[in-house]
Amino acid sequence: MNTNHQNPNSKLKYVVGVDVGGTFTDLFILNELDGTAKVIKVPSTRGEESLGFMNAISQVDHHAADIKTIVHGTTVATNALLERKVAKAGMLTTRGFKDVLEMRRRDRPQTWGLRGTFEPIIPRTLRLEVSERILSDGTVHTPLDESEVVDGVKKLIAMGCESICIFYINAYANPVHEIQTLKIIKDIWPNGHITIASEVLPEIREFERCSTAALNASLQPVVGNYLEKLTTQLQIQGFLGELLIVQSNGGVMSGDAAIETPIKTALSGPAAGVIACASIAKVAGFTKVITGDMGGTSFDVSLIDHGTASLAPQTEIDFGLVIRSPMIQIETIGAGGGSIASVDASMMLQVGPQSAGSKPGPACYGLGGIYPTVTDANVVLGRIACNRPLGGGMLKPLHLDLAIEAIDRYIAKPLNLSVIEAAQAILSVANSKMAGAIRLVSIEKGYDPREFVYMPFGGGGSLHVCAIMREVDAKMSLIPRFPGVTSALGCVIADMRYDMVQTLNIQLDQFDAQWVIELIEEMQKRCAEKLKASGVAFSVIDEALIFDMLYAGQTHTLSVPISFEVINQQALSEEALTKAFQASYQSSFGRTLEGLTIKVLNVRYTQIGVRPKFDMKKLAPVGTYPVDSQQIGTQEVYHLNEKIVATRYARLNLSINTVVKGPAIFEQPDTTVWLEPGFQALVDEFGNLLISQINV
Repeated sequence: MNTNHQNPNSKLKYVVGVDVGGTFTDLFILNELDGTAKVIKVPSTRGEESLGFMNAISQVDHHAADIKTIVHGTTVATNALLERKVAKAGMLTTRGFKDVLEMRRRDRPQTWGLRGTFEPIIPRTLRLEVSERILSDGTVHTPLDESEVVDGVKKLIAMGCESICIFYINAYANPVHEIQTLKIIKDIWPNGHITIASEVLPEIREFERCSTAALNASLQPVVGNYLEKLTTQLQIQGFLGELLIVQSNGGVMSGDAAIETPIKTALSGPAAGVIACASIAKVAGFTKVITGDMGGTSFDVSLIDHGTASLAPQTEIDFGLVIRSPMIQIETIGAGGGSIASVDASMMLQVGPQSAGSKPGPACYGLGGIYPTVTDANVVLGRIACNRPLGGGMLKPLHLDLAIEAIDRYIAKPLNLSVIEAAQAILSVANSKMAGAIRLVSIEKGYDPREFVYMPFGGGGSLHVCAIMREVDAKMSLIPRFPGVTSALGCVIADMRYDMVQTLNIQLDQFDAQWVIELIEEMQKRCAEKLKASGVAFSVIDEALIFDMLYAGQTHTLSVPISFEVINQQALSEEALTKAFQASYQSSFGRTLEGLTIKVLNVRYTQIGVRPKFDMKKLAPVGTYPVDSQQIGTQEVYHLNEKIVATRYARLNLSINTVVKGPAIFEQPDTTVWLEPGFQALVDEFGNLLISQINV
């Protein structure tokens, strides 16, 4: 796949961010010629995500030839792993190590349970052994048996495998046998879906490397088919620009790179939203932010400290599905607008994790859904006007009667409540779950949520902003200009990023600085080649260097950042690393362990191609108008079992510095904001809403 062309006959003026969610596909469209932007929101097409993608693209302008760059945040890999709808993959591995994938870390699905099952992503019958052995120091102990490789590949093909993973023990120390195997099977394997573990993750610890490589192989045909279909459809529509894919680390990569290593897109969509929030908050003057992305299916929470999103070295998509790759730390719960409310066997009200999705959707959609959802509760309580769903025009008018019927049948009657009480109970449970997720990323990690600005986004986040603030005692919230398409905006903002890692596993007193510098220079070269191949223009290229270090005898490492001035000045040494490690250890644990040997386990290198940024003030409202002129009516709303009257506003037309006190409803094309009594909203210079409690 190659979409890196320029169209000389067209004024390529649009940069388009596309976020495909479980319920809606969102577009943020930036016109680089005049700095204007617009948003588009269409229903997603589950199972055929490219159809929803193309439906949205078709609304950008007259034709796709006007689009310069498309940056896509995708949930294809995420959904495939969660639903186990992956390709049939096979594995070649070192004799005696075929069960690494199944043994994991000897953990269990239920920590304190005696029962539990786990089904590896590659079944045991498709994991074949070959004779070879590399020692941990990289020495070849047993040469590769090439005939066994050929026989194994033919067996996997005969069993219907669509992709293959090559995983040999200790290949991180010396990948010669994995590379040799790749050369042998290239002419035999029927497609290009071949994963070698030493390329995906040249890092110590066999299970994490095996799991990451196996998941990558299982995703290659799924993500590859999706992106190739997407590319073909875009080219038919006249698109000749660049197609970039958001990675889980918040950067972007080329479409070809995404097909080769789809495992790096496992949290693509949510990561784009966090990147957008960090950027929006920073220009607005806030560097400590907790984000809450409430879409149709889930609620995703992340924490931004000092303007930077937290990166985790690995994550677990589901039990046993471990991915060892830098990813933005995101906690996900089933509490979206489409999350289904139910009463369990113990007569307890539950919300989620099951979701109505976009089809049939909540009962109020009138598309066949019969179960009550969070959206139905908001409709019944008057926070969403049935004749103006999503602020007007994105959906057909909603059906209040169907929402009432669903809540009455499945919640109100079983719990002996009125429909209004049941709807409020649904929202109370959902809000409590969302607040719990916020505490998980803040309080449980040593952060005080009162010191952070809460930033809700997604189609449903702004409906719950005041309730969440009360739950976690947040002092202020920032609602972006376009909260419903924030992840799509993040696609436009995200920089191109490539991460590399290499295991050293040496004692610091044996550190060969020149050898490590040469290794880093090779990483720099490989990343630079990938950036250049993308065809994207960068305003600047940034670098980051981290050493994973620990005391001998310890299991877990400490990430120690090293300035590139140390490398450029040829000052990398045992003394420099010792000083940096001890400073990091002292900062993290309040002490150092004198007299113990220090080890360097891995070196990590990151290269970031910074894409040109646009001025967010261009998104701000223009002109000054009296606040009363933007009132578009009133609406009856139930709040704390009381019917009150809320003033409705056209949110995007409110002037800078406008202050509105609740109760109020702000409507816009991509979301609705519910401002409770006792709260006020201020429009800042970028068009964001700053929500705070009114001092009584």
